[in-house]
Amino acid sequence: MKPLENLDKYEVVLASNSPRRKQLLADLGIRFTTHVIDCIDESFPADTPVMEVAQAISRSKAEAYRQYAVGNRLVITADTVVVCGGMVMGKPHDAAEACAMLHSLSGKKHHVVTGVTITTAGRQSSFSAITEVEFAELANEEIDYYVDTFAPTDKAGAYGIQEWIGCIGVRGISGSFYNVMGLPLQRLYTELKKY
Repeated sequence: MKPLENLDKYEVVLASNSPRRKQLLADLGIRFTTHVIDCIDESFPADTPVMEVAQAISRSKAEAYRQYAVGNRLVITADTVVVCGGMVMGKPHDAAEACAMLHSLSGKKHHVVTGVTITTAGRQSSFSAITEVEFAELANEEIDYYVDTFAPTDKAGAYGIQEWIGCIGVRGISGSFYNVMGLPLQRLYTELKKY
């Protein structure tokens, strides 16, 4: 029996435009399509504990796809945030905000939290994965170079660990590397086996 053969009965749909999530899900050997609904509300109640924000947003996204998760469809929604000093960082709006985020991460430990929700017509499950990342001190010119060259405005916390900034800046990591890229593969694999 091949791994995740149980998913053959489903039309697996990744509800994301993220090229990283698409590649990561493909790396699990899953056949899937993508479907994206524009303008999904990604806000969350102000009293949501910071470590639960990503999971709350992934569930909110799943609700937007509820009418799409019919028949034999299995829909995967996800959201990733960076938490540093009790503050939640999503995707920066522009280069200036990206630089500010990287300055706040420089020389510190932070947590990357990805929330994932799996939805079918008759079932829904949700989980989150947390990875601790420690950055070395980053010089102003290193931050400027990275933001100018890699334009990380599509990444939570304004960085991609698999890019240049990860090579020169990440001093240590505890937890799933793939989680920092946007999809905690081992945990997702374990959850999908239950379907």
